[in-house]
This record gives sequence, C-alpha cells and structure tokens, in this order.
Amino acid sequence: MYTQGFALLLALLAHGAQATELVYEPINPSFGGNPLIGSFLLNNAQLQDDLKDPDAVDPRASQSDLERFNDLLQRSILNRIASSLSSSLFDANGELVPGTLETSDFIIDIIDLGGGVLQVTTTDKTTGATSSFQISTAM
Repeated sequence: MYTQGFALLLALLAHGAQATELVYEPINPSFGGNPLIGSFLLNNAQLQDDLKDPDAVDPRASQSDLERFNDLLQRSILNRIASSLSSSLFDANGELVPGTLETSDFIIDIIDLGGGVLQVTTTDKTTGATSSFQISTAM
C-alpha cells in the first residue's frame, strides 16, 4: 500500500515541472510603469494619508459664513459660471445688472458707481454683517 503511494509520488515528480520566466513589470509610472495609472495611484495615496500637519491652518475655518458666500459669489461673477442666482444678475449681453437680489439668507446689492465700476455688497440677513467687492466693467 505504501509502495503504490510512493510509486505514484515518484511518477508525479518525474513528470517534469512546467515553469515560465518571471518578468518584472513596474506599476509606478515614476519607475517605468504605465503613465495612465499615475492619477489612480496618487488618489489612493491621498485617501490613505491620515497624517495632518498640526500647524496647518484651514483658510475656510477662519472665514465667516458671509465671507465664504461672498467669496463664492465673487468667483461666480468674475468667471461667469453662475447658476440660477447669477443668471438673475446678468442681462442678455452677459453684463451685470445693477439692482437688488434677495435669497433666503442674503441680500445682494449691485450698485453702479459710474466710470464702469460696479460694487457688489452682500448682507447676511441673520447677523446684518456685510461684505463687498468692486468690479470694473470697462475694458
């Protein structure tokens, strides 16, 4: 009984092993890997990074709600990539229209100061705080 098992084992070992050549293929594009995977690797690394700089200051943490809203509105107006709110602020030619617009939380006043300068003032209805910036419409 043991001899049959031993003979079978010897037969399997004598059959010859099949092997292929090992080929190293880098993954990281910095070391010759596919450059299309670079953004995937970077995003994974950033997601796994749980270390935070204790001295780092989040600029949004020091801004009030009014300042954050005003900053968003300013970028929206200057870049003209506005949604329904800013579509009310522009005329058919894409120029700012002086006037007042109210949302549930803010009052937005656009005042023509003359000489191609418009002043946009945002008022927080809850606190009464205001913030403003000026835009030159003259090119």
